[in-house]
Amino acid sequence: MSKKLVAYFSASGVTAKAAQRLAAAVSADIHEIKPEVPYTAADLDWTNKKSRSTLEMQDKGSRPALAEKHFDASGYDVIYIGFPVWWYVAPTIINSFLESGDFSGKTIVLFATSGGSGLGKSAEQLKPSVSASTRLISGKVLNRATDSEIEEFTKIV
Repeated sequence: MSKKLVAYFSASGVTAKAAQRLAAAVSADIHEIKPEVPYTAADLDWTNKKSRSTLEMQDKGSRPALAEKHFDASGYDVIYIGFPVWWYVAPTIINSFLESGDFSGKTIVLFATSGGSGLGKSAEQLKPSVSASTRLISGKVLNRATDSEIEEFTKIV
């Protein structure tokens, strides 16, 4: 039996709730991906062209610093990674997380929360941050998922 982890970044708490439900459904450990400098409401104001989140998302090379500098993925076979969708893709802090550890040979399943869009090109945008031996699966949006939808989602791997 494979050991599972649900790792997530949550800016407002919505993704945290989805991650907790998913972790319970798959009997997984849970890990919060935290920025070194927490995001404020002003940082998350996507209507402000100078807000932190807007500037990060405009720069594809942006790698926000993590509170935990290195992540040890060695104990896990399957890692679900959750995030809020920003500008139709994963926030660049997810790239920071993927680049903070060795995910070689792991299966990563993406899930997200969103106010209206799907995962977009998140998997394509994250692929360069993992090794060629990492299996990266684009999952689905789970913010309003029923228990049966979460159960169905867990069958992806």
